[in-house]
Amino acid sequence: MIGNFIADHIKGNQFTHLSSEIQQGIKLHREIDTFTDAHKITRISKRRLHKRYGLFAGIIIDIFYDHYLAKNWSNYSAMPLDIYVNSVYQLLDHQKEILPEKTLQLMPYMIQYNWLYNYQYKEGIKSVLNGMNRRTNNKGQIDLAIEDLYQLDEDFEKDFQLFFEDLRIFSHQKIKQLQQQNTQT
Repeated sequence: MIGNFIADHIKGNQFTHLSSEIQQGIKLHREIDTFTDAHKITRISKRRLHKRYGLFAGIIIDIFYDHYLAKNWSNYSAMPLDIYVNSVYQLLDHQKEILPEKTLQLMPYMIQYNWLYNYQYKEGIKSVLNGMNRRTNNKGQIDLAIEDLYQLDEDFEKDFQLFFEDLRIFSHQKIKQLQQQNTQT
């Protein structure tokens, strides 16, 4: 969980000092990113977005897919979303000493505004898009993507459902592979 969560804030191989479980989480996150970027469904989703977003289209689709995952959480997990989210926040809080600086900077905002829980609501996604837009100095006009979410909601949700089934299969296979590699070293 920790490795998956901090992976975007770790450069290159600067994680070999962390536990093998956290290293596996980082590697899994990176494999999932590669799989997602190359997947035919996510490419369709990106093409649905307005051209103004350019290179930010992939990030926007990741956020939209997070929205559909949170919105439909009960279809994928027996654990209620609020309990899961609170367990993630607690885990991160207990592991602060190993978290990258960027994660530590974002954590208070993430918890205060309950980002993970509020992903299920379009207003929560709007807030995330606005924050990303500020952090990128309005380079990709990311905040305007909320309009695309409202206009193409059903299409994006169908894309997500198709993609997520493939992702679940891929993730289970990749976890087994990473665990086997870990036992061999």
